Amino acid sequence: MKSSPALFFATFAAFVFGVSATAHAASKPNIIILYADDLGYGDVGCYGATAVHTPNIDRLAKEGLRFTDGHAAAATCTPSRYAILTGEYAWRKPGTNILPGDAALIIDPQRTTLPSMLKGAGYATCAIGKWHLGLGTKDTPVNWNGDIKPGPHEIGFDYSFILPATGDRVPCVYVENGRVLNLDPKDPIEVSYQHKVGNEPTGKENPDLLKMQYSHGHDATIVNGVSRIGWMSGGKAAIWNDQEMSDTLAKKAVTFIEQHKDQPFFIYFATHDIHVPRLPHPRFAGKTPLGPRGDVIDEVDDAFGQVVAALDRLKIADNTIVIVSSDNGPVVDDGYKDDAVQKLDGHKPAGPFRGGKYTSWEGGTREPFIVRWPGHVKPGVSDALVCQVDFLASFAALTGQTLPEDAAPDSMNVLPALLGESKTGRETLIEQGGPLSIRQGLWKLIVAQKAPPKKPMALEDHDRPVRDTGAGGGLQLFNLAEDIGEKKNLAEQQPDKVKELQALLEKMRAAGRTR
Repeated sequence: MKSSPALFFATFAAFVFGVSATAHAASKPNIIILYADDLGYGDVGCYGATAVHTPNIDRLAKEGLRFTDGHAAAATCTPSRYAILTGEYAWRKPGTNILPGDAALIIDPQRTTLPSMLKGAGYATCAIGKWHLGLGTKDTPVNWNGDIKPGPHEIGFDYSFILPATGDRVPCVYVENGRVLNLDPKDPIEVSYQHKVGNEPTGKENPDLLKMQYSHGHDATIVNGVSRIGWMSGGKAAIWNDQEMSDTLAKKAVTFIEQHKDQPFFIYFATHDIHVPRLPHPRFAGKTPLGPRGDVIDEVDDAFGQVVAALDRLKIADNTIVIVSSDNGPVVDDGYKDDAVQKLDGHKPAGPFRGGKYTSWEGGTREPFIVRWPGHVKPGVSDALVCQVDFLASFAALTGQTLPEDAAPDSMNVLPALLGESKTGRETLIEQGGPLSIRQGLWKLIVAQKAPPKKPMALEDHDRPVRDTGAGGGLQLFNLAEDIGEKKNLAEQQPDKVKELQALLEKMRAAGRTR
C-alpha cells in the first residue's frame, strides 16, 4: 500500500495513545454496520431533531463516539454502497450510478471487499436489507425463478436476505441466499424496465387503485396499492409486505446474531427505511407530527434497537463494534405524495447543512455517524473527518489483515479516529453528488455542472445543481469553518485556493488511488 499523510498521522496517533491495531485485532470484535437509507444529519435526536424519537440511536451516541464530520462517499445510494463494500470511490467506475432493479452486479467478485476481507479473518458475514448493487451479469440476465448469481455470496457474504434494489422498484420480493423467498414455481416472475409485462394495473393507467399517489415517476406496476418504478408480473406468493418490512429485516439480523454469537461475525444491515415508499407499521403510523417520513424514522430507530437488544441479551455487546450511519443525505418529496413536504413544520432534515440527497453540498454526504465499542471507544464527540469508504482499510488494520496492493484504492486506515484515539482523520475527501467536490480540511470546492434540475425535492436548494455560470466560472468555494451552510461563495475572492484545490482534485482523480 502507498503511504499518505493521513495514514501516517493515523498510525502515529495509534502509537501515541498506546492502543495499536495489532492489540485490538487479538480480540476480533464483532462488527455491525446499521445503515439507514436517506436518513439526514438532522433527522436524529442526538444530532438535534426534536420532532422524532430515536432513543436507540441516541443511546448508541451516548455510549459511543458521535462524529460531526462523518460522510457517506456519495449523495446517492448505489455509489455509497459500492464505496463502503469495495473501498473505492464509485465515480472511478462507470455504471455505478443509481441502478434499475434488473441491473447486473457492479462489484467484481474477484476483487477484495469488506465482507471477503473479514471472511478471510475468520468472520461469519451477513448482508441484510437493501442491496441495490445489481445481481447477475450483463451476459446472463437474472432469472428471478431460479438461482440468482453472482450476488452477495460471490463478493464475500456467507448469508444474505435482501431487497434486490429498492422498495420503490420491482421486483418487490425478498431474495434469500440467491433464491426468491416463497416463490411459487407455477407463478413465475417477469420483470422489465423497458416495457410493460403482464396485465397488472399501473399507477399511470389506474390511479384510482392507489392508496398513495405518486408525485413524479413511480407510475408503473402497482404492488400493495403503491405504484413502483418498473413493470412486474407473477410472484404473488413472494410479494413482500411493506408495513412489515422493518421487523422482517430486523428479525433476520437478530437470528444471525443468535446463530453466530460464539464466533466473530460481521453484519451489514442496510434498512429500507426511511426511503420511499414510506409505509410504516401500524404501531408507528401517526406517532410523529411529520407524517409518514417522521414515522419511519421512529421505525428505523426501533429496528436498530432490536439488534442492540439482542447484543445485550446475549451478553456480547462489549465485544461488538456497532456503527450507525446513512447512505446519503435526506430527501423530502422523492416521488410520492406522503405529506412529507407539508408537515416539515420547522424540522430540518439536513440539520445546519445545505442540500441533501442528490447534491454536492454537505447535506448530501454528511450523515449521522456513530461508533460504539464498550470499553474500547471512549464516549464523546469527534470532529475528525471520516468516511464510510475507509471501513475496509480500517477494519483490515483492526483484524490484522494485509490488503493486496490493488485493493481498496481510496480506503484509508483511520482506525485511531474511529476508535476515538485520535482527533485526526482524513486530510482530504472527494464527495460525489452530481458534480464532484473536494474537501481539504475545512475548505471545500465544488466543481461546475451544466445539468439543470431534474425534479423538485422540497428542501432548500435541494435540487439546484451548481451551474456553469456566474461568479467563479461555476465553481463554488466555501470555508466551512466560517460558513457551515455553504452560503458564501469565495471563488472570486480566493482564486489561488480554487486553483490549489482544482489541482489536488485532478491529481487524485488521475492517480487512480488516494492512499
